[in-house]
Amino acid sequence: MTLNNKVAIVTGAARGIGRGIADEFIKQGAKVVYSDLAEPENLPAKNAAFIACDVSNAEQANNLIRQTKEKFGGLDILVNNAGIYPFKPFLEMSEAEWDKVLNINLKSVFLCSQAAAKIMPAGGKIVSISSIASFVGFEGLVHYCASKGGINAMIRTMALELAPKKININAVAPGAIDTPGAAADEKTKRQTIAAIPWGRMGLPQDIASAVVFLASDQADYITGQTIIVDGGYTLR
Repeated sequence: MTLNNKVAIVTGAARGIGRGIADEFIKQGAKVVYSDLAEPENLPAKNAAFIACDVSNAEQANNLIRQTKEKFGGLDILVNNAGIYPFKPFLEMSEAEWDKVLNINLKSVFLCSQAAAKIMPAGGKIVSISSIASFVGFEGLVHYCASKGGINAMIRTMALELAPKKININAVAPGAIDTPGAAADEKTKRQTIAAIPWGRMGLPQDIASAVVFLASDQADYITGQTIIVDGGYTLR
């Protein structure tokens, strides 16, 4: 198994992409903390734990790392997946709405990554979930696009600073993924699929596979990179 006996945290793990990543980590032999605001349903019976955390809060982010170390004896992998994407036109967006998205999507990456990197051993991996929205404009999501672009910029500098500690810092940028949070009417879904060269929406497993690779020892020489997983959407 690729991640045998590794200790991992996945934020935003209650459902969707985060749940897919956390479940795949379990299959690959890792001990996994499923972190979210509410406990996920049907948590695996073995090598899994739930720790509630508002990742935009510094105290809670630090407690997440501390409790993981107390529970499993250390931390090898952090996946920054927690995020929100409320649609709001730019001219109608309030400062509070902007701040909420940036705090949850971007500030959380800073808080959790900093706390994790302080205790990670050499060979540690931090993988953050970005988005193709960091490369392509999407109306009504200026705050979300900015937050994901910020992740891409952050990981490059973090990778430079943490290279001497041999901690790999990378990101995965999903395209359109078929999750409950991305549910749309059938017409919109058909239009989305028509824009994807691969001919289908992505699945959480597609993202999980990329994250597992970046979290594994096989990715030791990869750092500061954002891997696009979008079925070719951004090629057009």
